[in-house]
Amino acid sequence: MPLTPNTRPLTLTDAAHLLRRTSFGATEAQIRALIGQTPQAAATGLLSFPATTLDTPFKPLEAVAPYAAIKLMEAGWLREMVLTPYPLRERLALMWSNHFVIGTDKVKNVSALEGYLTVLRTQSLSNFTDLALAAVKTPAVMNYLDNDQNRKGKPNENLGRELLELYTAGIGNYSEADVKEGARALTGWTYQGGRGNKQFADPQVFAFNPKQHDSGSKTYLGQSGNFGGDDIVRLAAGHPSTAGRVAMKLWRSFVSDTPDAAGQARLTETYRQHGGDLRAVMQDLLSSQEFYAARSSIIRSPAEFVVGALRSSNRGDIDEKTYLNLSGTLARLGQQLLHPPTVKGWDGGREWINDGTLLLRMQVAAGLTLGKQALGQGTKPAPGFSPLALTGSEHLPPALAKLPPAQRTYLMLVSPEYQLI
Repeated sequence: MPLTPNTRPLTLTDAAHLLRRTSFGATEAQIRALIGQTPQAAATGLLSFPATTLDTPFKPLEAVAPYAAIKLMEAGWLREMVLTPYPLRERLALMWSNHFVIGTDKVKNVSALEGYLTVLRTQSLSNFTDLALAAVKTPAVMNYLDNDQNRKGKPNENLGRELLELYTAGIGNYSEADVKEGARALTGWTYQGGRGNKQFADPQVFAFNPKQHDSGSKTYLGQSGNFGGDDIVRLAAGHPSTAGRVAMKLWRSFVSDTPDAAGQARLTETYRQHGGDLRAVMQDLLSSQEFYAARSSIIRSPAEFVVGALRSSNRGDIDEKTYLNLSGTLARLGQQLLHPPTVKGWDGGREWINDGTLLLRMQVAAGLTLGKQALGQGTKPAPGFSPLALTGSEHLPPALAKLPPAQRTYLMLVSPEYQLI
């Protein structure tokens, strides 16, 4: 049975729930603008976005070294999350960066990183097979998983293994023989362009080298043929178990950190009914009773914590140094953009919270609201934080209502009501 449609017009708390989940956060005015819309119409609006991004003051190609370029890339992406009119696009890109994982410890080329982000943005709502094909072919993934070293007679299994283990079917649904045959099919897939730290600013593009490709017959996931890379990505993406794994990813990202076998089964059936069309799946998910019934069931990631506070404040743009500092803070909180800790990505959920990161979240909240360097202090306009924007409810506890705005906002940011969405 697929997901159950929710046909009730959005209430104030429904609208707040939708935007806290899909847009990192929103202002009170943005929340109120959705009241009375059907869940279907609201979801359609959020899922309609272009590929173009905002002009940015961060210019990684002008950096003098790859480390500096990467820091500018991180800050630039953070700024896009904060200011974009299309936050769900960036929310989805962040989610898929935790699925088709790369790491800037290896991937230091600016064009490779930019191309990777472009794919995650433009293909985030395509058919999952098309997304997988586009992501796997990025020079960033080619480099990170060493497929440029995958040659006929000397196959490198890294990409072939992660394609099955992490991107599609999952452990237990394939054999070691499938990994080996997949690696053979992926031989010859590589990239051209700048290599090494000194060429970090030179463009990189996907390339196929037929001289390095093993064109012999392979048997993969029960099928045989003279398969190439495209063939095995399609076969892996079409594996029966892939539907459940993608559904689990979407469930954990938009419904609940806690597994729910029945709910995930309904989302899996929705995925199958739509043939892996991610736009259709997300439309049904964001319009479902299951989505609106799950409240305060996802722990905000560090990016969601910081970006949500800034988007909810109605503050607008901030200075470049602050973005750079905040992107560094995300790393200290456990979520360095473009650099998950392992190939399987961030675990999320309760793993985001420990004694150290909880204290740092409190320090971040204090930095955004209290003291001379707080946003909205001095000559800058005060941020328009509201209880509805931060906690999803109009109602403040009496003790908070009596406090000055800065202290009240700080306590809301460190409260469970803000950190659980």
